[in-house]
Amino acid sequence: MEEPSQPSNIDVDKGFAIAFVVLLFLFLIVMIFRCAKLVKNPYKASSTTTEPSLS
Repeated sequence: MEEPSQPSNIDVDKGFAIAFVVLLFLFLIVMIFRCAKLVKNPYKASSTTTEPSLS
């Protein structure tokens, strides 16, 4: 009998789930830093809009 090319203890679905959770946490961390920057200085963060400034 030939042995399978992959060991039987590797679960592809579990790997995809772990990768998805890791990417989700990275996205969450990036969003937390962006929101913290917006809360810290909202006027500077929103200066990229096309509205004319009041000053």
